[in-house]
Amino acid sequence: MLNRYPFWKYLLILAIAALGLTYAAPNLYSPDPAIQVSGQSAAMEIDDKVLKQATDTLDKAGITYFGQQATGKNALIRLDSANDQLRAKEALTNGLGHDYVVALSQAATTPAWLRGMGAEPMKKGLDLAGGVHFLLEVDTPKAIEKRLQSDTREIGRQLRKEKIKYQSNKLGPDNVIVIRFKTAELRDKAASLVASSFSQLTRSKADLAADSFALRLAMSEAAIREVEDYAVSQNLTTLRNRVNEIGVSEPIVQRQGRTRIVVQLPGLQDPAEAKRIIGKTANLEFRLEAKPDASVASKERFEYRSEKDQAIFGGADLERRVVITGDMVTGAQASFDSQTSQPQVNITLDASGGKRMHRSTRNNIGRRLGVLFIEQRSVAKKVTDAEGKETTKYNTTETKKIISLATIQSGLGVQFRITGLDNPVEASELALLLRSGALAAPMYFAEERTIGPSLGAENIELGVTSVQIGLALVVIFMLLFYRLFGLFANIALTLNLVLLVGAMSILGATLTLPGIAGIVLTVGMAVDANVLVFSRIKEELANGLPPQSAINAGYERAFTTILDANLTTLIVAVILYAIGSGPVQGFAVTLSIGILTSMFTAIVGTRALVNLALGGRKLQKLWI
Repeated sequence: MLNRYPFWKYLLILAIAALGLTYAAPNLYSPDPAIQVSGQSAAMEIDDKVLKQATDTLDKAGITYFGQQATGKNALIRLDSANDQLRAKEALTNGLGHDYVVALSQAATTPAWLRGMGAEPMKKGLDLAGGVHFLLEVDTPKAIEKRLQSDTREIGRQLRKEKIKYQSNKLGPDNVIVIRFKTAELRDKAASLVASSFSQLTRSKADLAADSFALRLAMSEAAIREVEDYAVSQNLTTLRNRVNEIGVSEPIVQRQGRTRIVVQLPGLQDPAEAKRIIGKTANLEFRLEAKPDASVASKERFEYRSEKDQAIFGGADLERRVVITGDMVTGAQASFDSQTSQPQVNITLDASGGKRMHRSTRNNIGRRLGVLFIEQRSVAKKVTDAEGKETTKYNTTETKKIISLATIQSGLGVQFRITGLDNPVEASELALLLRSGALAAPMYFAEERTIGPSLGAENIELGVTSVQIGLALVVIFMLLFYRLFGLFANIALTLNLVLLVGAMSILGATLTLPGIAGIVLTVGMAVDANVLVFSRIKEELANGLPPQSAINAGYERAFTTILDANLTTLIVAVILYAIGSGPVQGFAVTLSIGILTSMFTAIVGTRALVNLALGGRKLQKLWI
């Protein structure tokens, strides 16, 4: 019989609709403004004691709050209004100190039964939440130059070790290492040595004079790309660590293109503060632990924190003499010891650092080597001038603390490992600190813009209004033009919006203003398929087909056209996402999901409604 679905297909459609409604429902619950408190270290526990200290601080500042809770990793305190957030952040930052990160946040009000199913509302992008956007350019030529300088020193060391005499060994302004020899024979020996130890360098020979033979070394394209990728990746890690201290919930720090990094800080309205912290300096020093009988003048005492029990020891004494600095660390990765399965950090130094490390540790086996983390930060201070005008001044302070103190088991060189760590979290964090102590390459701000919270709220209001107006106009048109079939299309259109929002929530997509534009476009496109089907049904009726046959022919013959049209649009959306960034990607995501949901609701959804209402009946006339 024409126009009848089996019972299981109706159940499947209802199940999909229920699933979409369930995961779209959290977006109906507006989040509460909140403050989130977490530790500077990933291993720090945030318990009820820390929560009480935070709430006592808010009580003293006269800031009302509710629904506070501590989860072990962080504490969340809900506030009555968004105006209290900045006041609460300032009070807690001053009251809790630098050991904790205080972030502006949005506390979900989604019912527990929805959260238990993993249903969460969509996140708002920068243009809707307000905040700061930076585009930073990584100076990768500096990273390449730094690597070549290290290679130049190491090549000179190996030539001397092999007793291959050379006249000069310099890195030229064009990033080409030029080594001069008195004879071609010495040059050929050096070329063989470089070929075996420095495969990333391309070699060429030049006869400059009768007694001057040059070997020119340049970095290959593959090696250049590797250095660039490492520099951008390391700077990305550094920025993520630094952004965590700004106090912003769910920041976006991601790579864009070959040498650029995008930093988006929703909710932050002080670009000067963000630029100051992003550009702050930090470094590392490796020093030997001072001997018990060392003189006071030859040692320094620094704070040493045990990540296992969060107790600050009385401190540890390190020698004043510095073995190497963090600028010489070229790589650090957390891993596990293959024999003991204990966490460790694998360190890679440049040539100069490896030489100094080996010289300092080969005769000090059994002693402990300390890793000292040195950080310079600007601390804000409110100052009132003679006229009573309040301004903010920043004073630079320097903090030093030991982050690792491990026993030397053998002479260390370019590569070594740090063991004796409590857990994998500590190992991962130490690797991050070692990588992010200093930037791999300089960066500069290529673009900067600020979006106020009022503009974000206005964007949301206008976006919602545009969706409502577009939906209303489409609903009215379909009802007037297609009558009963128009009602079916409108029901499918509503289901399409529910499925679209639900799918974006499931995928964790971020809603942006272009994303709202994609939803508005989807509203119009969602009924396009129905228009094709309904118009085809009208043509078949005009050609003399019975109503049931016309309905079946309308859906069957319009399907190919609908598929082709939507498939080409989907391909364009995928391309936009692949080559675009930021707002363009937000639009592409919404459009892609909207195409898929609209095809389902327009073809399967409306067909199910038509079959339920009209299928199997003897119809003399169709109201279409």
